[in-house]
Amino acid sequence: MRTLRVERGWSQEALAHACELDRTYVSAIERSVWNVSLGNIERLADALGVEAWELLRPTS
Repeated sequence: MRTLRVERGWSQEALAHACELDRTYVSAIERSVWNVSLGNIERLADALGVEAWELLRPTS
């Protein structure tokens, strides 16, 4: 998720705003501190313009 966000030039705050989520929640997801619900995965994917499954792929 972080890679997609950075590629778009978005801050965590901008992504959080687009998804109507809190910035600290986005930060915690990126740091793997909190688990994310399927509903929020869909919200994040929609905002980033990708399919939800793309956010679930392991990064290299």
